Amino acid sequence: MHLQPLLHDQHVILRAPVQAWQSTDGSIGDAPVQGLYLGDTRALSGVRVTIGDRPGEPIAMLDDAVDRAGFVRLLRHLDDADADPHLRAVHTRSVTPAGAHETVRIESALTRPLTTTVTARLRSDLAAMDAVKSGQRVPPIAATRHDDGSASWARGAIRVDVRADDARTRTDGDDLVLEWDVEVPAGGAAEVGWSIAVHDERAVMHAPSGPAPWAAPRAAGDERLRRWVDRALADLDALRLESARVPGEQFLAAGSPWFFTLFGRDSIWAARMLLPLGAGIAASTLRVLARLQGGASVAATAEQPGKIIHELRQDALEIPGEGISLPPLYYGTVDATPLWVCLLHDAWRAGMAEDEVAALVPALRAALAWMRDFGDSDGDGLLEYVDESGHGLSNQGWKDSGDSVQWRDGTLAAGPIALCEVQAYAYEAAMHGADLLEHFGQDGSEWRDWAQRLRRRFHETFWIEDAAGAYPAIALDAAKRPVDSLTSNLGHLLGTGLLDHDQAALVAARLLSPGLDSGFGLRTLSTDAAGYWPLGYHRGSVWPHDTAIAVRGLAAEGFDPASLIEGLLAAAAAFDYRMPELYSGDAASVASRPVPYPAACRPQAWSAAAAVCIGALSGT
Repeated sequence: MHLQPLLHDQHVILRAPVQAWQSTDGSIGDAPVQGLYLGDTRALSGVRVTIGDRPGEPIAMLDDAVDRAGFVRLLRHLDDADADPHLRAVHTRSVTPAGAHETVRIESALTRPLTTTVTARLRSDLAAMDAVKSGQRVPPIAATRHDDGSASWARGAIRVDVRADDARTRTDGDDLVLEWDVEVPAGGAAEVGWSIAVHDERAVMHAPSGPAPWAAPRAAGDERLRRWVDRALADLDALRLESARVPGEQFLAAGSPWFFTLFGRDSIWAARMLLPLGAGIAASTLRVLARLQGGASVAATAEQPGKIIHELRQDALEIPGEGISLPPLYYGTVDATPLWVCLLHDAWRAGMAEDEVAALVPALRAALAWMRDFGDSDGDGLLEYVDESGHGLSNQGWKDSGDSVQWRDGTLAAGPIALCEVQAYAYEAAMHGADLLEHFGQDGSEWRDWAQRLRRRFHETFWIEDAAGAYPAIALDAAKRPVDSLTSNLGHLLGTGLLDHDQAALVAARLLSPGLDSGFGLRTLSTDAAGYWPLGYHRGSVWPHDTAIAVRGLAAEGFDPASLIEGLLAAAAAFDYRMPELYSGDAASVASRPVPYPAACRPQAWSAAAAVCIGALSGT
């Protein structure tokens, strides 16, 4: 059985498009996810260091930067027989957009010199990320030693080079072995090091060509919020990428390790949440996505004219056991297109240059037309989705797992599916798209009329009741029946204009009810649903960005989101201010800290950007 690797107890450093996952003692190779990656390829799958033929005893990890970490070990097997340790080694690993550099520094308080040998064993499998994610074991490949003392691994267009000055290099089975004889002076230190450079001629993602296009705020008030914002901005800086298809335009990779690339929906929401810091990342994200906007109808890739992409990868993504095979450029998303329009409007309001906005008006018109001509595939006035390829995503909203849309009794809803939040995005996009068109001297009345028809249709079909009163269903199924589970999707309706004040009040009451509010944020599915499970990916877990969107909507509608903000701050502190993609929906009343979702990405762009959103709403 192949199992997806767990991440919760692993440590990551990154500088996109490179990331390194390791144990908290600095070793690489003990857990399936561990390795040094460039994009979607694992460049190194093993790194082990010994000093005097032993690894030493780990006592601390120095997590001092998003792209660097140090690992401290005692060397008592080489020390004097005394209660106090006199020898330690600090193994430091740093990553750059082109590779990594490692040093091992031996520090001594001995009154005598010490002679010993430092050995580093490196291994590579050049495994594809989807193979790692699915838990497959990929055999290592042999290294090639060169006359100048360097060594390399290569396969196809990717090459990994290792250089270690003053080291002896040899191979031992699957390992490349680096050895140094070192003399540590009495009361002094000695250091050795090596560098790894990774090259991929086919890479579709590159490091950004400029600095982060936002100004760091000076957060005040709650110390937890300040620390969360600081950590989030460091992570977001390291997640910045550019596409080889659209050089010079930055965007935020969705998350580490699995989604280290451009995702339409994720990159849009992250940029939208960062608008309080300026429109720079929003403007470049809009341009990247506009350049990749669909131009034809292609069932295999889900491309349609005017449609915004779901994701861009170097190669097709295969998910074994699930029957999913996604092409490198995949358009299987129902919400990225209206969200692109919403981001364009909000960026314009946040100060995006007029000429930059004007240049995107053709893409705006195409996106609006997609909602009408393709998003509403059956002409009922609502947006719905279905996978036409047979090997794409069965659910194409932000909750895109196969079991995310289900009835309260746990039965899965049959598609085509019309999600409640997608109707809210579409309504907001049509209304604000009309604002933009009219600002640039074009007629927007068609889209205002279209939006009002969608709004009427929504209220005719989505509202249902239970013993606690009325609320919107998560979706309509293939038979246009309202799917009755109570979910966090409702939070995305607020602040879009789709609801009147009384309806917004009903939604606010549901969001703040014990069934959805865990005390650490919003559960994706209420506890009264048969399918609820606190560790369900979209069936009861808490996603920080999802809660932040609800907080944003509650505030926009005039309701107090303080309990949800407090829940997020408590969770941020528990995760040392690096919020993961998601975590357990267990109630804060029975758990002193949120339980990790063990396969959650971290850092993740919209979880990190949620800190800025919450900070802006808190007035800091």
